[in-house]
Amino acid sequence: MTSDWIIETRSMSRLMCIILLLYPMACQAPSETAEQQETLSLTDMLSGVDTVGYSRALEARTFNFPEDHGPHESFRTEWWYVTGNLNSEDGDPFGFQFTIFRNSLSPSRSNGTSAWNTNQAYMGHFALTDINENDFFFEEKFSRGAVGLAGAETNPLRIWIEDWFLEGSTQDKNVFPLQLSGGADGIQLDLTLQEGKPVVLQGEEGLSKKGNAPGNASYYFANTRMPASGTLLVNGELLEVSGLGWMDREWSTSALSDGQVGWDWFALHLDDGWDLMVYQLRRADGSADPLSAASLIDPSGRKTTLQLGSDILIQPNDYWNSSLGDAQYPSGWNIKVPSQDWDLLVEPAVDDQELLVTFRYWEGSVRISGTGKNGARMNGRGYAELTGYAGDGLPNQ
Repeated sequence: MTSDWIIETRSMSRLMCIILLLYPMACQAPSETAEQQETLSLTDMLSGVDTVGYSRALEARTFNFPEDHGPHESFRTEWWYVTGNLNSEDGDPFGFQFTIFRNSLSPSRSNGTSAWNTNQAYMGHFALTDINENDFFFEEKFSRGAVGLAGAETNPLRIWIEDWFLEGSTQDKNVFPLQLSGGADGIQLDLTLQEGKPVVLQGEEGLSKKGNAPGNASYYFANTRMPASGTLLVNGELLEVSGLGWMDREWSTSALSDGQVGWDWFALHLDDGWDLMVYQLRRADGSADPLSAASLIDPSGRKTTLQLGSDILIQPNDYWNSSLGDAQYPSGWNIKVPSQDWDLLVEPAVDDQELLVTFRYWEGSVRISGTGKNGARMNGRGYAELTGYAGDGLPNQ
């Protein structure tokens, strides 16, 4: 029995203990009752984060591409987050979410030389909304970043967890087109994503502050309008699909600040070529934290920062109760952007798009209608994410 084997056995045991401690639903079926499920709340996940030894997002930086599409392992957490809306050739609408999360379990690896030695753990979420059938499918995966089970590489770009992957082109200085592949039981999505609009740096030139304490921030950029095409296997039928995707890239060693319980996030595609991103950090009383942010992206890709409460107004107009009976989510919003004369109604394409995974959250396809300048009709589709409602009590209405 070699010393490396002993070190790696202890490392694997520690990894499994961490996963079982932080992610107790990993081995539970989604059909279990609320009493059986021991899900973790968002505040549990993002409070008390140990930041010693990790890199921090302290100030604005110069982004480098294609390198920054790849991993940043000196930071504690990172994600590759793709959402979008598709249509089949017959016009049937679908929404999809594909996410791979990277988490550093320690600031550095152990000194072992075994191939199993790693300080990186990966989690993946995939979801599909079949809008006409009012169906929602989701799956979660976990793996360690060793022996090819999961990982992130820069050149060429490849992010994967088991058989799910996001791969980039081998062309110099450009990762596009991206290839995406993921699925759930009986579902398989394979897409090609073109770059579309140029990268948008969110926050202050890519530094997105989550709190007033130094380093309580992330580096955050997005590709907001990526033409998408490919195939979708659903209900035993292979469909040709096309539409638009949105990719968020974010990495940090950060946590929610005191008084913050979650966030409401919107990624909206208007049919006239405009995009709208809203990142509303939510406080315990239901109000928006002053560090909440919004970005308006015109058809050419130019970004305008909006201040919540003055430049953009968001008001929930309906609510939906979780199928587990212990959480209530907003389920429809009026969004106004005075500078554009926008008066928008944003509604879930399907009410129940709650992911019953490690920490529960609602994320799903939304449809947009309303009016713009001179009363012109506006329509579109997008995605919304609502976190911190499950496990933290019912939100104030």
